[in-house]
Amino acid sequence: MLTEHELTSGMKVLEARPEGRARRPGVVLLHERYGIDQHTRDLGEKLAADGFVALLPDMFHRFGGDREALRRGEERAEMADDEALADLDEAVAFLRGLPHTTGEIGIIGVCQSGRQPLLFAAHRHDVASVAVLYGGVGDRDWEPDERRPSSVGDFIKALDCPVLGLFGEEDHVVSIENVRRFRDELERANKSYRMRIYRGAPHGWLNDTMPGRYRREAAEAAWSELTSFLRGTFAGEWDSGHVVWEFASDVSPGYDFSKNVRLA
Repeated sequence: MLTEHELTSGMKVLEARPEGRARRPGVVLLHERYGIDQHTRDLGEKLAADGFVALLPDMFHRFGGDREALRRGEERAEMADDEALADLDEAVAFLRGLPHTTGEIGIIGVCQSGRQPLLFAAHRHDVASVAVLYGGVGDRDWEPDERRPSSVGDFIKALDCPVLGLFGEEDHVVSIENVRRFRDELERANKSYRMRIYRGAPHGWLNDTMPGRYRREAAEAAWSELTSFLRGTFAGEWDSGHVVWEFASDVSPGYDFSKNVRLA
């Protein structure tokens, strides 16, 4: 069950919590380009069922356009880095202040919001881990602009928590070349990570509300990977005194990014 809260800034967030009175770690789940849709809600409830207090902030609360067109993918809302940082500061403070959380926080970014967990962890050093799902390291994330003045490569240098990256072989947005660049930059900066590339998975393969994109095998494997990673970082299994690199890829030797297409 999801409960809605309105924060001081006017940003609305949805909270999903596990049953029982035990205090649990918190996870901030950031939505895709469609805003908080049914898929995001479903993931929030799954996180709660797996033992986490999930918080889903509306990162598009400043957007004044057509929300229904946004959900259909016909409109696009952009997130400036400074605005995203302010929103995440507020969301994390709210989540950490709930009496049923332990104070430990992980952040998940999906698709368009893949950049924001890295952004936040580079500026704040009090999160246990961040996860990026098929986003965050596309071409434009490496090139600064007015609204996003830093490269994701700059964020990587400032990280001090483990990173999980989950990507698909047939993604038309994030190329394998950029996934490798992400991996190489993490290693160059001596940052701990776990990264997976799933065979035959297009962009959005976790989203079971989009039958053309959903890939059950990859989705189930990724969800297990994600929850295991979160539990491990909350339990202190990633030793901050050592750097851990884990990379697994299942990609065709004839891989050609230009052949990847957007699916419905």
